Amino acid sequence: MPFFAGGRRGAGGLLPSTSRGLKPGRKLFSSSSAATSSRRRGRLRDLLLSANSTFFALGLSISLLLFLAVFLRFGVPHSSSHPASIVSRSRHAILSRVLRRPPGRRPGGASDGGVPGEAGTPAAAVVDITTRDLYDRIEFRDVDGGAWKQGWEVKYGGHEWDEEKLKVFVVPHSHNDPGWKLTVEEYYERQSRHILDTIVDSLSKDTRRRFIWEEMSYLERWWREAHSSKKENFIKLVKNGQLEIVGGGWVMNDEANSHYFAIIEQVMEGNMWLNDTIGVVPKNSWAIDPFGYSATMAYLLRRMGFQNMLIQRTHYEVKKELALHKNLEYIWRQSWDVDETTDIFVHMMPFYSYDIPHTCGPEPAICCQFDFARTYRFGYEACPWRQDPVETTTANVQERAFKLLDQYRKKSILYRTKTLIVPLGDDFRYVSLDEAEAQFRNYQMLFDYINSSPSLNAEVKFGTLDEYFQTLRGEAERINYSRPGELGSGELEGFPSLSGDFFTYADRQNDYWSGYYVSRPFFKAVDRILEQTLRASEIMLALVMGYCDKSPCSKIPIGFSHKLTAARRNLALFQHHDGVTGTAKNHVVDDYGTRMHTSLQDLQIFMSKAIEVLLGPQHEKSDLALPSQFEPEQVRSRYDVQPMHKGLDVPQGHAYSVVLFNPLEHLRDEIVMIIVDKPDVCVLQSNWSSIESQISPELTHDDKGKVFTGRHRLYWRASVPALGLQTYYVANGYMGCEKAKPAELKLISDDKPLPCPTFYACSELKGNKVELKTHHHTLTFDVKHGLLEKLSHKDGTQTIVGEEIGVYASSGSGAYLFKPVGEARPVVEEGGSVVLSEGSLVKEFFSHPKTSWEKTPVSHSTRIYSTKDTVQEFYIEKEYHVELLGHEFNDKELIARFKTSIDNKRVFYSDLNGFQMSRRETYDKIPLQGNYYPMPSLAFLQDIDGHRFSVHSRQSLGAASLKNGWLEIMLDRRLVQDDGRGLGQGVMDNRPMNVIFYIHTESNISSVASISSSSPLQPSLLSHRIGAHLNYPIHTFISKETQEVSLHLPPRSFSPLSSSLPCDLHIVNFKVPQPLKYSQLQPGDLRFVIFLQRRGWDSSFCRKGGLQCSTVDDEPVNLFYIFKDLEVLNAKATSLNLMHDDSEMLGYIEQLDDAAQEGHVLIPPMEIQAYKLDIRPQK
Repeated sequence: MPFFAGGRRGAGGLLPSTSRGLKPGRKLFSSSSAATSSRRRGRLRDLLLSANSTFFALGLSISLLLFLAVFLRFGVPHSSSHPASIVSRSRHAILSRVLRRPPGRRPGGASDGGVPGEAGTPAAAVVDITTRDLYDRIEFRDVDGGAWKQGWEVKYGGHEWDEEKLKVFVVPHSHNDPGWKLTVEEYYERQSRHILDTIVDSLSKDTRRRFIWEEMSYLERWWREAHSSKKENFIKLVKNGQLEIVGGGWVMNDEANSHYFAIIEQVMEGNMWLNDTIGVVPKNSWAIDPFGYSATMAYLLRRMGFQNMLIQRTHYEVKKELALHKNLEYIWRQSWDVDETTDIFVHMMPFYSYDIPHTCGPEPAICCQFDFARTYRFGYEACPWRQDPVETTTANVQERAFKLLDQYRKKSILYRTKTLIVPLGDDFRYVSLDEAEAQFRNYQMLFDYINSSPSLNAEVKFGTLDEYFQTLRGEAERINYSRPGELGSGELEGFPSLSGDFFTYADRQNDYWSGYYVSRPFFKAVDRILEQTLRASEIMLALVMGYCDKSPCSKIPIGFSHKLTAARRNLALFQHHDGVTGTAKNHVVDDYGTRMHTSLQDLQIFMSKAIEVLLGPQHEKSDLALPSQFEPEQVRSRYDVQPMHKGLDVPQGHAYSVVLFNPLEHLRDEIVMIIVDKPDVCVLQSNWSSIESQISPELTHDDKGKVFTGRHRLYWRASVPALGLQTYYVANGYMGCEKAKPAELKLISDDKPLPCPTFYACSELKGNKVELKTHHHTLTFDVKHGLLEKLSHKDGTQTIVGEEIGVYASSGSGAYLFKPVGEARPVVEEGGSVVLSEGSLVKEFFSHPKTSWEKTPVSHSTRIYSTKDTVQEFYIEKEYHVELLGHEFNDKELIARFKTSIDNKRVFYSDLNGFQMSRRETYDKIPLQGNYYPMPSLAFLQDIDGHRFSVHSRQSLGAASLKNGWLEIMLDRRLVQDDGRGLGQGVMDNRPMNVIFYIHTESNISSVASISSSSPLQPSLLSHRIGAHLNYPIHTFISKETQEVSLHLPPRSFSPLSSSLPCDLHIVNFKVPQPLKYSQLQPGDLRFVIFLQRRGWDSSFCRKGGLQCSTVDDEPVNLFYIFKDLEVLNAKATSLNLMHDDSEMLGYIEQLDDAAQEGHVLIPPMEIQAYKLDIRPQK
């Protein structure tokens, strides 16, 4: 009898408003007196929280006794229906957190690997459950549980509801994927628009009916063409509580591959549209289909004002373990949160799928009988258990009601409270009114029977997600469900606290969903390029509007607003859990890619024009209608090809302008590169003084031995201000300009000799080993195989790198699943071609290796930079060009592996969404594919002595540490078969692509880290800076026309910040949320938003990031003084989705500090805060 059937994928301190005061002077950082005042307050806060003073302890004890007496006499008043109850409970939770904090749990504590009391290092939270504890405890034996195959035979006595009756909320829903087997537009036309029509018509018939809706991408599309009466009825249903918008993001985003920037964007885009259009703001999250869950999502939702979460796809053994102890509902807490400010309530669904057979109770064969849409065959398959639903009648209602209630009771036994949620829906359900009526009519008859029988001690009705959570919270406040010794949470008592994440997901047997971490890596890279280009464009647009204000040049960003909105929404759309995951049909992937490509082009056109405005005198331009004189240095000819560098052909006596935009909040000092057609050029600074430059041949992947393209890479060291612009000139024939120095080349090839490119001095590369050196480190390569062997440091120590390229053969792998046959085998043989390029600025080792295939699937470059006192000197740039094309690579999965000397005990750390780290341990009790984890941007190994090996990535991939010292990263996968999760195809649409890593090694300087601790280690300050350089690269623009070198233009640069921000403070975004409404807003309105993140970093490593960095603790930041020529007149804290200005309901407690009135940013490590700003040009 089939079990897995019927559903999809095989189942069948924010600050209060601060007003601008008088400024003593124009400066970025707070005055010393303010900083001292802040430190005094900090000492007072430490005194209050730690209770080390005997006097204070006595006073606190008396206060607690008085508080307890009042509590016992009067209780805590609450009203689940009154709007004020939310804020009231929030304030109670904050007070409760302060009173409940155990000794030693205070802000500023050290985490493992950090220095005690070091403020940059996040502290470690104390919780009841960690996901690591679950993995240690679970045996992963996949025991057959009978009817509930992944559980056990659930029984109950019948007396469980004598004192508190069972309250069941049946929640109708329809899961609408914005792209999967069809494109978002195809789904809309065929199904989603009809579903939304059905919801309005069906709910309007009976006020007892309910429905929930999640995806704003479809609702906005429907809203554009719906009749006004339909829209009025929709709003009425929302307002009267029959229809709830849950989540309200543009999509239901993936949580493994999506970057936190994009997650914030997609939720904000959906929530803003929803609030502007319908006037509601969601407070409950509904995520039934992402393939695993990230703690980052819980954090972001909490800081967006969400109160509750519902999730579904977690490892079936984890579900079972939590269900056995009635821990499927819990409080999710971040691993660093000692103050419980990030706590959010979570409901985890207990069974295999979110379809109807797997939601009413533990026996799917019975639950399927209550999917009445199958009765009339509305295009849906019959129940696989051969027991189809039947129409409910007066003759059978008793028998049917008892059978359904039995399932409800059994499901209820798995939870602590007597309040139960039962989802009623599936993918693209409720397409027609007849289908909806079949469900609502039959269920209402069953409900009426159950509710009319008091002896059943049950009340069943249609409900929304909010009605469920409100009723549950009300019950939990009346009845204490806490277990002895349970820490719980002040957010909602009676439930355990949990920290960690839920990767890697397995839905049955050894089917682990680790394949989608890598599927369609080409488009995963495009996603991140669109993200960083959108962020840069948002910053530029905000700066242009800030400086232009009401002047004519403000028309440029306003005119671009529609395309900006489209870019935001195209990025948001791709965060869908079948978008960035690479788990859609080929033509759907093409649709996503085309949308992103269009937006990339639009954004680059805007940036080209914005550069012109920001560099112009008084930020004006004589003719705003003319195209920009600049164009991007990199362009794509199509959506599915790699970007190409434009080659500059510089005529004698002429020069091209090259404008660099730095999207980071720190001064950027690094080597940059453009392509020139001819090597006889030089580089000039903005003041027309000469600067050292290097010329090297452009290399390419070519199986015919043609590794030189005939073009040249021109390198020079540039310095670009924070969020600013800097101009350089590439000239030919300018007197006094030092010509670019050519690199020296060494060549070797096992086939025919490589030709020496014109203009360069070449020699034969001899020996089996070769070294590349800078003052910081020496790299040793195995010439025969073209691989990096080891890294020698200037202190005399070495790190074995042991680079290896390998391939997994797979059987059963698909877009979702990774199912290897044995271990990966190395594929590089002796031979191939090697080019060694050594110059004064850049040194490069290029390898086109020999493999058993006629066309090798990979070539790669290793680069190091000779730039003292810069971030660049600390890392090794590794670029793999991958071409997994052709039938010979069918069912192959390509990896890069580093077999290092780090004694990591098979423990490594990978990031969650580019926001935080998670500890990963390789377990023998689960298969190889279950030990693969998402790596959106960073993975590192560390040993007990504090030696660390880190790999940063500019796109999301999958990583593992299968043996001691090993770190492997999957680069691409080509799969013939469908893996049985509903997609109906393999992954064969591979594209040539480049994967770039930044590798760096470091050792801690002050304490020994514990890799055995559950708490994740943090990146160092230097590691954060390296990752930022990779993920937010300099944007390069070139002039369309040359100018004569005799015409000296005045120096052209733009520097908007008063100075660089501290190294641990990151501007996540600076934007105008609604540029179209900009001119309509009144003076004093908060038209700009800035998002700030204080990075948590491991203070046991170099505190200055190797570069004499300042930190927030050294120099507190003041919002009013960030900008140089812009006045910040007012600042108001807001939620990360911009919907809430009440910081208490968001969990922050730092707003109580009176320093906020002076504009100071008080932001603890790991936090993200958003501020609405009123900005004007300085008079």
